[in-house]
Amino acid sequence: MPSREFILQLVTEAAGPVDSEEFAVRLGIEPDEMDAFNVRLRAMQRDGQIVINRRGALCLPDKIDVKNGRVEGHHDGFGFFIPDDKSGDMFIHEKEMRGVLHGDRVMVREHGVDRRGRKEGKIVEVLERVNQSLVGRLYRERGYQWVVAENRRISQDILIPDHADLGASNGQVVMTEIVEQPTKHAPPVGRVIKILGSYADPGMEIEIALRKHNLPNEFPPEVAAVAKKLPKTVLKKDLGGGREDIRDLPLVTIDGEDARDFDDAVYCLPEGRGYRLWVAIADVSHYVQPGAPLDKEAYDRGNSVYFPRRVIPMLPEELSNGLCSLNPEVDRLCMVCEMEISSFGNIKKHRFYPGVMHSKARLTYNQVWDWLSAGETPADKGWVLPHLQNLHKLFKVLLKARAKRGAIDFETVETKMLFDEHDKIERIVPSSRNEAHKLIEECMLAANVCASEFLQKRKHPALYRVHEGPTPEKLKALHEFLAEFGFFLTGGDDPHAKDYAELLAKIKGRPDEQLLQTVLLRSLRQAVYTPENAGHFGLAYEAYTHFTSPIRRYPDLLVHRAIKACLKNETYNPGNWENVGTHCSMTERRADDATRDVVAWLKCFYMQDKINEEFDGVISAVVSFGVFVALNEVFVEGLVHVTELGQDYYHFDAARHQMLGERTGKRFRLGDKVRIRVVQVDIESSRIDFALVDDAATGKPAASAKAKAQGKPNAKPQPTVTRPAAAGKHKSGGKGR
Repeated sequence: MPSREFILQLVTEAAGPVDSEEFAVRLGIEPDEMDAFNVRLRAMQRDGQIVINRRGALCLPDKIDVKNGRVEGHHDGFGFFIPDDKSGDMFIHEKEMRGVLHGDRVMVREHGVDRRGRKEGKIVEVLERVNQSLVGRLYRERGYQWVVAENRRISQDILIPDHADLGASNGQVVMTEIVEQPTKHAPPVGRVIKILGSYADPGMEIEIALRKHNLPNEFPPEVAAVAKKLPKTVLKKDLGGGREDIRDLPLVTIDGEDARDFDDAVYCLPEGRGYRLWVAIADVSHYVQPGAPLDKEAYDRGNSVYFPRRVIPMLPEELSNGLCSLNPEVDRLCMVCEMEISSFGNIKKHRFYPGVMHSKARLTYNQVWDWLSAGETPADKGWVLPHLQNLHKLFKVLLKARAKRGAIDFETVETKMLFDEHDKIERIVPSSRNEAHKLIEECMLAANVCASEFLQKRKHPALYRVHEGPTPEKLKALHEFLAEFGFFLTGGDDPHAKDYAELLAKIKGRPDEQLLQTVLLRSLRQAVYTPENAGHFGLAYEAYTHFTSPIRRYPDLLVHRAIKACLKNETYNPGNWENVGTHCSMTERRADDATRDVVAWLKCFYMQDKINEEFDGVISAVVSFGVFVALNEVFVEGLVHVTELGQDYYHFDAARHQMLGERTGKRFRLGDKVRIRVVQVDIESSRIDFALVDDAATGKPAASAKAKAQGKPNAKPQPTVTRPAAAGKHKSGGKGR
């Protein structure tokens, strides 16, 4: 069978399109090889190497002006084409979108521009159907039944024949297998393969999110079988191979009250004018070998996902909560980063080695901070106080070094959901971070920086945690915005994190501090995993990687393997490092999106009995269709639609993050304080609608007051476009960023 490279070479050398049947004859493909040959040609087409036109001829994509990429759907029916070569997105008309679903891989030809001047594409061919099943709600009316997908980017309804509903009731949440993909003339057809239950069932929001975002949530039998065969304790044979015994060190774990897996332990000792810090991390790589079933499943998951009340772990419980968790009073294998740190917070030396440890205590953040603040501990924990005080002294030193380095420290409010005995959300409360949280964070940052330096020095490939500064476009918009307040971001066209930190210090305590901080934060890019080191802008590090959480992050596991390989003068290669980094970045975003969906649903459930209640809030986002308001008391976000802003024409100003009234000059800006009334809560779409209470601002009675007067608190509003409420962070709690 000819290789892809050889086929591509012959097609490239041809004067024009090559007839596939003649091509097969020229290559000497036997009849019994034709199926395999055609599979290879289709795979090459799917990967964008060749194009097979309607006449069955092989062509080069560049010669016929087509591009390969994926479709990104919109809930209003139209979509966008995202090309593989990143040459610029194209608008896809609703008529073109009828034959594809969100995520499908397609071949597109540019087809002029639309009314708004955007490049418009025409779908030439569907290369790959990525939606084989989906989660949604089944509806039945007038003899027809269909499923509406939970993923709003899939705007087509899935037609369900009478015999294929599995007995599901109207409105139930179901898993649907697509048996006929859509065409331009016919909708997709499916069959129900599982009934998940009613929409309001406890935990249903998580079941939906898992399937909507294709999160692996059940370990395959072969993986579960391997996990069950693992030993319960560290074996004597595991202690060889140069593993150092640090079981006498008084290492302790410090985590949240509800944490179940403990992947880091710390100990600090004053030494001369500085300190010696040990950071011991669970040695997951000893038990999860490259290419093994456990490893493949961990790669697919990419990371653990932390929902309120439920965790979807990257590794089976036998590892994540057992053999790899640094539980108290048991031996555990670990990878150690031992550091010498000066009195100025500079890491003078560091050393990595595999070890065996014995955690002396499982402590919590609040517990540690209470003891440090009071200067005393319970009698049975008296031995630990001097060690915690040493850690706290080191923390103060590292904090000064952080400020000198210019790392950005955004003040954010995190929240926690509290549930009653029936698993219903009871209230939402702020979750504050004390110095014990920050103490552990600084220790983890130090170990992560040492890991990146260790691998760089040995020129070993690795996945770096890269956070780049603002794009030129975002930086320009930021300068324009700050100028209105009389502020200026130093650093010119290439600002440093220190420039951001200095500006944050200047605005601290101002009434508009939250507004300015939010705009500064939104000017930065998202952090990603990549083998190309570009530094970490926010933390002001030239190189940074993740080493401290291999139980719940796959990139950390890879870094452990790379460090072990260096210690043995070997090289670890997981394959294409760039592809692995792209995958890990994707699984991280996938987890964020799923968590955000669940949090948004729970907040809607919490607010459903608060129709017509009034709250104070702050404008948290300004968009073309209105303003989002974050409530001060209940930590929930909702939309005030542009039609509810008042009797005026309001114009959206993206650069100034505001809505401006044409006649009145009334302005609604990011960070403004407002008072609202809850008008509508739609659990199905995770949408909360507000109306302004300030009649003087709107020039009319608030819409919710009108609804209340009519006795219709749940009157259905006009359709609006919304976004999910913001979700909290992952379990990381700052441990390594």
